[in-house]
Amino acid sequence: MVKEQGIGTSHAKIILMGEHSVVYGQPAIALPLPDVKLTVTLTPSDQGQTVTSRYFTGDWHDLPPVMQGVRQLIATLVEHFDGNADYWHLNIDSQLPAERGMGSSAATAVAIVRAFFDYYDTPLSRHELLALADVEEQITHRSPSGLDAATVSSKTPLYYIKGHEGTPIPMNLQATMVIADTGVKGATKEAIMAVQELLKADHEHAQTHIEHLGQLVDNSRQFLAKGEVFKLGTTLNAAQQDLQALQVSDDQLDHLINVAIHHGALGAKLTGGGRGGCMFAITRTALGARKLAAILKDNGARQTWIQPLDTTRGEN
Repeated sequence: MVKEQGIGTSHAKIILMGEHSVVYGQPAIALPLPDVKLTVTLTPSDQGQTVTSRYFTGDWHDLPPVMQGVRQLIATLVEHFDGNADYWHLNIDSQLPAERGMGSSAATAVAIVRAFFDYYDTPLSRHELLALADVEEQITHRSPSGLDAATVSSKTPLYYIKGHEGTPIPMNLQATMVIADTGVKGATKEAIMAVQELLKADHEHAQTHIEHLGQLVDNSRQFLAKGEVFKLGTTLNAAQQDLQALQVSDDQLDHLINVAIHHGALGAKLTGGGRGGCMFAITRTALGARKLAAILKDNGARQTWIQPLDTTRGEN
């Protein structure tokens, strides 16, 4: 039996701290962005099984190569619910930019899974949700850590070490975050290779920055819990210096970060793989965040998002 409508939701995420160093065994903190939303709606149809998204409209079997992870996930869900003979239309409505380190593919997968289970009126455990979302992520990202899916389906920040399950951590922060897109696709592979090459060319120098990033993550975990927003800001700035030393920042990111600091941000850094993509800054007030977002746009940011950090929300 199916419902008149199945709805699945998720949201964006960013890496607060620990990019690149997490690859080498250091911890990272991922932060959910519940105000940057993705919604999937599944409704009955007269014929066919069709999908509408910003990239593609048509039968799900014909999804383009860039969406092969979604295609495999839908195939898995159709088989799970024995739904080959069912007619439906799936609509993906996303506020998340693609290839900007904000978890777009994982958020899509999580919302699709939730929509199918809602449509077929079936309970869904968190373990099953993450296992099914991984079907998509394995194709899109190859050997994913699982951190993206865990964070885009959670309202709680996660402390993560490679090879271990993410641990929810408390956040009690009277601050607001501004995220800005440089307009340049992040070049994660190139950035990872740059760190690898630096480790070979000057191991001690690179390793020092990697270990320092790990220490900054552990410090930030305490600052989040205790609401020490000014200390967190200082730590974000220090992390950006390490990332610059590891050669994963670039001129556009550095420019927006400098603009943010110059206009009163408590701290700012890149987020994600670097070499393009997004940066973020934290401000003391929501009004300050709105003003800073406008300034960043005036200084070349393609798009901005604002996320309050002053509410502690439970998992959903």
